[in-house]
Amino acid sequence: MTKRRSRGDGGLRWDETRQRWIATLTVGYTPAGKRIVKKGTGKTKTEAKAKLREILRDYEDGLTLAKGDATVEQAITDWLKYELSRRDKATYEAGQIMCRVHIIPALGKRKLRELSAQDVDKWLSGKAKTLSTSTLRLIRSYLNRSIKRAMARDLVKRNVVDLCSVPHGKDGRPSKALTLAQ
Repeated sequence: MTKRRSRGDGGLRWDETRQRWIATLTVGYTPAGKRIVKKGTGKTKTEAKAKLREILRDYEDGLTLAKGDATVEQAITDWLKYELSRRDKATYEAGQIMCRVHIIPALGKRKLRELSAQDVDKWLSGKAKTLSTSTLRLIRSYLNRSIKRAMARDLVKRNVVDLCSVPHGKDGRPSKALTLAQ
């Protein structure tokens, strides 16, 4: 005979239609009196319970669950549309070009949840071979601001771009200004 789960552990059931185990736990009630239930699913009981534990940890930390389908391109487009569009027309157009040429082709298809600091570092070091340090700073800033906006809209839990520094870019042309001796 199986042992009864202790109080406060939630429920664990097999869903025949989905062919998965579903672990559930009531974490509270809405002001209308409806239960707030968190669910974790998995192919095994252990996997479902572990997924539920992860969801509960995020819930207790005050983090809302990030949607898994948001991409870097969507975050950039949203930031361009709502934030940068309030700037001067020339600033907006320059920012749009920088994002379309440098950020979206390299990182656009990447899901925000899967974007790592390692990915951003590799991308910046690759761009450092052809771009100046100031341009690298600028495109990193655009990516950083767009992910901060996505973070504020609960599309991602944290901003990994904040963890990355700007590498030294390609040197510019030597100055043609006269020196004091000349």
